[in-house]
Amino acid sequence: MQEPIEPGYMVFVADGEVGVGAVREVRGDSRELVVNIENGGDFTLPAAAIRDVHEGKVILDVEHLPEAVRHALAHPHDAEDPSYAAADPQEGALEG
Repeated sequence: MQEPIEPGYMVFVADGEVGVGAVREVRGDSRELVVNIENGGDFTLPAAAIRDVHEGKVILDVEHLPEAVRHALAHPHDAEDPSYAAADPQEGALEG
């Protein structure tokens, strides 16, 4: 059984990657999430868009994401100031 999702959980494209956002809201017994994607804004996602949940992390199932979310996930770190960024801007991003 998947652990319950809570606001504040980090969102990832794949386990072991850099986070790309966070859960802002959980609706309808975890049937729907509002997720803020860095540099992309808020998106409402169905539970089918979640591959796994563990240790406060939500791993997305990219195949079940709308095109607008996929586009946002391709550029989550683009707005970061490179002098402060701890990682390569492409780390954790969805590949083309």
